[in-house]
Amino acid sequence: MKPITAWWHRFEERHETTAQFIVFFILSNGVTVLQLILMPLFRWIFGFTSLQGTTFQFLPVGSSGGSTVYLFDYVAGPIQADGSGGGLAYFLAVEITLLIAQVINFFAQRSITFKSNSSIWKAAFWYTVAYVVITIVAAALQVLYKEPIYSWCKGTLGASTGETVADVVTMIINAAISFWVFFPIFKVIFKRVPEDGDVQRQTAEEAEALSAH
Repeated sequence: MKPITAWWHRFEERHETTAQFIVFFILSNGVTVLQLILMPLFRWIFGFTSLQGTTFQFLPVGSSGGSTVYLFDYVAGPIQADGSGGGLAYFLAVEITLLIAQVINFFAQRSITFKSNSSIWKAAFWYTVAYVVITIVAAALQVLYKEPIYSWCKGTLGASTGETVADVVTMIINAAISFWVFFPIFKVIFKRVPEDGDVQRQTAEEAEALSAH
């Protein structure tokens, strides 16, 4: 393992951003797998409550046919063929899953991928802002893909299997959106501030390089 570790350290020094992206990719896929497990689990748990029978509608964005259109629109009842329905149970299953995943992702990416030692509170603030914005954007994009995905899956695979597959596909799409948006954000908020040891090591390396000449 030592030769591999040494090679990786050299690769990190020469190709910092590429190395970070590789680690980011691996960790993100692990978090995505976690989401694919948690989301159906939460939906199953909430199925024993009255949450599915509770309508959740938030952020009106316009009207259509005399009815208000909401950015977050989860009407009461089971998931229909067009992807509507699910009630508060569906909304909470998605959002709680994303929240858990992003909290884990925050600490893992900060300490493992970017090895940041800057203010965790400042990074957490901007991460939260980014999370809220991305959640709203992802909800808006669902208007484009949620209905055709659920319609095709339930029509092709049957109601129960199709709904499960559609849940997985929509969660993967949400994870993909987060993946491509968060990497540049992390590059900005997860800074590594030079410490005394870093400065001394850099000075020693520069002195060694000069003496070699």
